Amino acid sequence: MAEPATVCRTLERYGQEHLLHFYEQLAPSQQAALLEQIAGIDFSLLEESIETYVRHKLEVAPKGHIGPPRVISTKPANKAQASEHKKAIRRGRKLVAAGKVAAFMVAGGQGTRLGHEGPKGCLEATPVTHKPLFQVYAEQIQAAARRGNATIPFYVMTSPDNDVATRAFFRQHNYFGLAEADVFFLVQGTMPTIDFNGKLLLAAKDSIDRSPNGHGGCLKALRDSGALADMARRGVEMISYFQVDNPLVHSIDPLFLGLHDLRDAEMSVKVLSKRDPMEKLGNVCQVDGRLTVIEYSDLPEELARRTTEDGRLRFSAGSIAIHVLSRSFVERLTEGPLQLPFHRAEKNAPYLDEKGQLVCPTEPNAIKLEMFVFDALPLAERTLVLETIRSEEFSPIKNAEGSDSLVTSLHDQVRRAAEWLEQADLTVPRDADGQVAAAIEISPLFADSAEALQEKIDPELKITAGQNLYLGSRGQTGGLR
Repeated sequence: MAEPATVCRTLERYGQEHLLHFYEQLAPSQQAALLEQIAGIDFSLLEESIETYVRHKLEVAPKGHIGPPRVISTKPANKAQASEHKKAIRRGRKLVAAGKVAAFMVAGGQGTRLGHEGPKGCLEATPVTHKPLFQVYAEQIQAAARRGNATIPFYVMTSPDNDVATRAFFRQHNYFGLAEADVFFLVQGTMPTIDFNGKLLLAAKDSIDRSPNGHGGCLKALRDSGALADMARRGVEMISYFQVDNPLVHSIDPLFLGLHDLRDAEMSVKVLSKRDPMEKLGNVCQVDGRLTVIEYSDLPEELARRTTEDGRLRFSAGSIAIHVLSRSFVERLTEGPLQLPFHRAEKNAPYLDEKGQLVCPTEPNAIKLEMFVFDALPLAERTLVLETIRSEEFSPIKNAEGSDSLVTSLHDQVRRAAEWLEQADLTVPRDADGQVAAAIEISPLFADSAEALQEKIDPELKITAGQNLYLGSRGQTGGLR
């Protein structure tokens, strides 16, 4: 138990005495809880971060020689690349079959911005059966595991705000067909919220305000939770990382896994060709020979707009938060203090004032410090960049309306399903504008790729305008899950 005198001395040393302002008003249990919160903070590290990111705005403009990365396309340009792709796919499937692959989903967000109460992964997000996002990924993992006659453990990172609800949702849905023993939940770390003067904010008289430490915190959370040890026990060597909001993702991609392994990479990243120079995707670049993601707001516009001789963007590789990480790499990074930089975000943070009143500011009043997982890329000795196709693998649900919303994602899911069917020589009804004129959903348990669909689809299947078509695990059509 934290000693009050020790805690007081620490707070005085770092100028945070106000955290005990209401201490005498608290019940003994509340006092003990507050002291434990304070004792759990590494104030020397926090003070360094406050000095670097709060009292000063760290220069974020990239330094050094910046160039485009070497990119491998999912569409091979010649016979040699096609041969490597086939070899990589075989290798990726062997890795899955040998139990060397784990799925890792970052799912700490709430659905508030989308008008959804509860974890974002509980959002109903498919066009016909309205499956929640969690189910979409669970079915993808099952499909890959069945193909390899293997087990693929599923690691789900929650946040303190949605952990209980997420676990309950999985239990209520019988883990969406996965074995309970193969679903491992871990909770994202947090950082205190800091005002512009470097003072920590109180959320209540007995509680310091904290916020999630960013998706980069997942690396330390993997170690602290025992997930890395669990992976080692299972023989997992590769971690397939993705985020909860993109239902088009191929969460277990044999090509990506195989290329990562064949190139002996420690961390790999999937990218898209950017639509325009200022698209809000992180720019994957080489900085002094190290693969680095430069945020869209930090890459100088002159570089962002630079083109090659044939008119294409020189910096066209946009990160979409899909990675493969070698377990040994994550273990190495997390053996000591994690060396990822923080990113400063100015927020409107409710706080308790000196009178004990809750203040809800309408303007930014505080700094939240976050780590981003892509900042591990420069720390990897060997990396790989795979360019995928936007229409095949990227349609996130981030906004309540407009671009990257549930509406656009549903449209893209139907469009991709129609394209898969057309590649299998089926006729899909379209309207005068060329848009798909039916609601179509394909369960990953039926087919998780265009190639898998071609092997299983009934060539006599007829699709009519206005139809709700669902291809489920047994190939049934209709609107049932």
